[in-house]
Amino acid sequence: MSTATDNAIHDVVLAQSNDSENRLIAFRRDAAGQLTELGRYSTGGSGDGVTNLASQGSVAMTGNGRFALVTNAASGDLSVFSVGTDGMTLVQTVATGSAPKSVAEHDGLVYVLDTGDPSVTALRIDGSTVAAVAGSTRMLDAGSDPAQVGFSPDGRTLIVTERATNAIVTFPVDDSGRLGKPTALASSGQTPYGFAVTPAGVLVVTEAFGAQPGKAAASSYRIDASGVTPVSRSVGNGRSAICWAVVTGDGRFAYATNFADGAVSRYAIEDDGSLDLRDAAAGISVEGSRGLRDIDLSSDGRFLYAIDTGAQQLYGWLVGEDGSLAAIGSWGGLPATVAGLVAG
Repeated sequence: MSTATDNAIHDVVLAQSNDSENRLIAFRRDAAGQLTELGRYSTGGSGDGVTNLASQGSVAMTGNGRFALVTNAASGDLSVFSVGTDGMTLVQTVATGSAPKSVAEHDGLVYVLDTGDPSVTALRIDGSTVAAVAGSTRMLDAGSDPAQVGFSPDGRTLIVTERATNAIVTFPVDDSGRLGKPTALASSGQTPYGFAVTPAGVLVVTEAFGAQPGKAAASSYRIDASGVTPVSRSVGNGRSAICWAVVTGDGRFAYATNFADGAVSRYAIEDDGSLDLRDAAAGISVEGSRGLRDIDLSSDGRFLYAIDTGAQQLYGWLVGEDGSLAAIGSWGGLPATVAGLVAG
């Protein structure tokens, strides 16, 4: 596998088609936040073809911007793309379990969440190769219905949300990339789904509450050497089916999408890690419409993007100094099965 050049595109927005011939859909972002499609690149694998893939983080980019990672939920593998000046190049596919749906990377260590036989497995990106870390697979509880895998900012803790057990599971990560004994913490609210972590170690988790109308909420936790400690418990927003989350690079704000009603909610993250709902509908794709899902911020923090599978569009907003959102446009022609979102 050849490495990407130092001239790799960093101003990109990526998603996956998640259909039977899965493709990585790539857009270039200009200085005003407008997107131009670069292309649709075969992953060499298959998505599950289901509208609204049930996970957060099915597409990721490595921290150095050199590689894009795409889970193939039906073919049971991970596709690795180099990110180049002219687009994306598929360089390797790696078997990762029966139904991989979420992936995260920290300093070359990759963990993939398999939802078919609930488990997490590590891979290592080392220069020109991607290889499994021997003995790294750890099983999760059967029937736990995990939604996302991710790292703490220092890479020493791996986090998994489990919807069916209403738990947040954490593992210590050792120097080899393998996991220690897991700890399961009861979620503050029902159906913990997507999450994001601030640079200071504040974990923000969405709570879908079984998609009950008006019950959407988010909770915050503090991650440190002693474990995960609840801070704010189930701060409701009055919306429905909140599922996907992102935090700003400065750790001041969290944004979350409400799948059932088309709203992006904005929470302020206080210095002590507590959440304060600032705007239940800071941004709207289609008011009252189902389908608003994966969300991410551009690397410079100026733009927020979200997928709406109902409208089959990607929506964008300019982020103000106070965290407010101003719509900048939308881009259509996406398949109804589109999922995963990362803004490089």
